[in-house]
Amino acid sequence: MIPIPALSLIPEGIAAGAKAAVVAAGGAVGALAAPAAAAPVLGLVGFGAAGPVAGSIAAGLQAGLGNVVAGSAFAGAQAVAMGAALPAIGYAAGAAVVATPVAAVVAWFM
Repeated sequence: MIPIPALSLIPEGIAAGAKAAVVAAGGAVGALAAPAAAAPVLGLVGFGAAGPVAGSIAAGLQAGLGNVVAGSAFAGAQAVAMGAALPAIGYAAGAAVVATPVAAVVAWFM
């Protein structure tokens, strides 16, 4: 932990609330950014607008899965890459991806 002199002036209860608020704000930013980030992130592993890109991780997964079942995680990822709405789990994942490092930084500095 790196001490920040100004934080020593804040009462303990308020400091704990401020830490929680910073982490919650990070989660909110992640959840709000998730729809915009989902398709590009899925594109990095080969989920494209016309289906899995040949030679990509997504293509390898599909080859290993064989017949992809409707409603599966693979089908959901492909649907989002093709422009479908992001399911609730995508918002939760976006929140977790941002809130986790924010919590680590808060724990380190505060």
